[in-house]
Amino acid sequence: MLVRMRHSVRFITGIAVILVTLFACSSSIVAESNPTTTKPVTQTAQKSQTRWIEIDLSEQQLYGWEGKKLAYYFEVSTGKKSTPTPTGKFLIGAKYRYNRMRGSDYDIPDVPYAMYFYKGYAIHGAYWHNKFGIPVSHGCVNLRVKDARKLYNWSKLGTLVVVHE
Repeated sequence: MLVRMRHSVRFITGIAVILVTLFACSSSIVAESNPTTTKPVTQTAQKSQTRWIEIDLSEQQLYGWEGKKLAYYFEVSTGKKSTPTPTGKFLIGAKYRYNRMRGSDYDIPDVPYAMYFYKGYAIHGAYWHNKFGIPVSHGCVNLRVKDARKLYNWSKLGTLVVVHE
């Protein structure tokens, strides 16, 4: 009886390890290729959230707010006309210190301070250009790396992101 229990415990432990490993691997694959873990804000989102991010596409500016007080103000580069940045209210659903970003015509390793707010769209640092204030991205919101680091450390998962013209 004792031997049978030991085998059962080993079997269950083995299954648990396999499931955890599969889950961990599948999460990192999704995160690298096309994060879809982020969700748009629903009508039930908390209105009392103190920290939130505003992105003004017409001015190419990002504002970090604590309630009604301005905490950060950064120049950004958002999506060009052919690959626009989505507008609306979203929540940061995933954060990665470094992330590889790929598309049909780009493959950029080690993108710093990526914060996904809608499907494959993120706010992140851009080390490969210095055209801030001009829409040149594939839809993401590009920041200078030093600015992206500040925003990344300031925000949390679930931070509200409001994108407007």
